[in-house]
Amino acid sequence: MRIIVIGQALFGAKVLEGLLEKNEEVVAAFTPPDKPQGPLDALKHAALARDIPVFQPTTYHDEQVFATFKNLKPELAVLAFVPRIIPVRYLNLPSYEAICYHPSILPRHRGASAINWAIIMGDTRTGLSIFWPDAGIDTGPILLQREVAIGPDDTAATLYFNHLFPMGIDAILESVDLIKNGRAPRIPQGDQKATYEPPCDDHVAGIEWAKPAAEMYNLIRGCDPQPGAYTFWQGKKIRFYGARLLEEPIAEKPGTIVQIDSKCLHIAANGAKLVVGKIHCQTTGKVAAAVFASAHQLKTGDRFTGI
Repeated sequence: MRIIVIGQALFGAKVLEGLLEKNEEVVAAFTPPDKPQGPLDALKHAALARDIPVFQPTTYHDEQVFATFKNLKPELAVLAFVPRIIPVRYLNLPSYEAICYHPSILPRHRGASAINWAIIMGDTRTGLSIFWPDAGIDTGPILLQREVAIGPDDTAATLYFNHLFPMGIDAILESVDLIKNGRAPRIPQGDQKATYEPPCDDHVAGIEWAKPAAEMYNLIRGCDPQPGAYTFWQGKKIRFYGARLLEEPIAEKPGTIVQIDSKCLHIAANGAKLVVGKIHCQTTGKVAAAVFASAHQLKTGDRFTGI
């Protein structure tokens, strides 16, 4: 089957490699433009290493870009980690159209930050969907879905790299087989159960110490590693990573440092204690929380301020 892979990063590279291992004919890879002075994109690197043409359009609304896509005569387009909207004419052109990976059980958590929001909103299970993309945002019919439990200490990083990344590669390859064998379903999503959340950025990543401890901890986990849930120390924005929540009575006000050990900061929360492993700020970068405490002369009794 003549396949065009549209995507980026290591996920896109692993999809391309998996397709080639199954003797599929990948005729091209479409990736974002190179970043100035940045490392070579992993999908681009994987394609070039195998003499597969690489195209890096700045926009998919250019007629020449579409003509190039059309001239490749694709039978299927595989969207593997695509952060932008692909115009519907690209999706409808291949004889088998297009499939797309999304890291949630659609229609729940449509949007660009599905992994983050599953944790932030306290979900105990999530998963992935391979769907037939259309003109909407994550709205096309479902081809295949897989579920996974969200552990109580999972972060966005562990959930993705330990589960949704490898499961996603396998699911795409399985979906291609189903398409080739004429057994790929198109199951409507059902918009009545749909949720759509905004990008997980600093508009939503601020810590509110007055909130219940579990809710605050979910925010920290869901923002780890990006964008990093933040609070303030002496007016400077700092971000927490590698956190744990210990449910134990705490008399101090939320946000108060109750202990500094050799690695971590222990901070009072509502009915619990937040143990923070790493802290990032502009002056020190990301360092062990105890190193940050020493550099900024923090002591027990000091208190962080929220948004």
